[in-house]
Amino acid sequence: MIEIRGLTKRYGEFEALKGIDLDVAPGEFLVVLGPSGAGKSTLLRCINRLTEPTQGDIRIDGQLVKPQGADLRALRRQVAMIFQHYNVVPRLSVLKNVLTGRLGSMPGPASWLQVFPRRDIGIARECLRRVELEDKAELRTDTLSGGQKQRVGIARALAQQPKIILADEPVASLDPKTSRTVLNYLKQASRELGITVVCNLHQIEYAREFGERIVGVSGGRIVFEGGPGALSDEVLHRIYPGLDQGEGRISPAADAAAPPPLQSFALEEA
Repeated sequence: MIEIRGLTKRYGEFEALKGIDLDVAPGEFLVVLGPSGAGKSTLLRCINRLTEPTQGDIRIDGQLVKPQGADLRALRRQVAMIFQHYNVVPRLSVLKNVLTGRLGSMPGPASWLQVFPRRDIGIARECLRRVELEDKAELRTDTLSGGQKQRVGIARALAQQPKIILADEPVASLDPKTSRTVLNYLKQASRELGITVVCNLHQIEYAREFGERIVGVSGGRIVFEGGPGALSDEVLHRIYPGLDQGEGRISPAADAAAPPPLQSFALEEA
């Protein structure tokens, strides 16, 4: 679904990405793990051209991502994004925030006036149902908690009906209980709808818990690719230079506190 070859991004003399090669399969839930400043956010923003790469090629579903024009707009309709700081419009209702995910599929005049067809309203309400927020649809979004705002962000991304969701540190501002709730909603949507998800995280325990495959990034380079079980101390030291011995392990107490498998996970109020 995503093919990246030789991706480099420079900001002046600073090289944020240094020749990244990466393939992501259709329907895969891929976690990109790494410390702050490793290049994770730049990687995601280059995929949908929110940031223009210095060099390299990116293909989505076989189509080369071009820097501008109608092809790029069409491609962006297939790639939704979830942001660390939610990026909701506080004064709009929850439902209207989710409906903004439909704007790319609407004719210009209708999108400018925010006149949404009945079908789009139905899609938005179904997406709110998926994240257990249908009862909040008419509330102003600034009345919600942080976890609820991020669930609005997930619903908005789903309303776009994308092939790919890029999630940039979606739980960095949330407490552990709420973080697991949000990541479970995201993984459940990926499994049930076949959406490819690339999720940036810096929390080792969440990468192990939710990632089907993990890519470790450090200093703008990929330093690890593999399954969660391969995150050994040696690998973690490659991703996080200077990590204390054993710091990446999940303690027995934390492991016991982890939620049950996705299919039986009781959705909690974030």
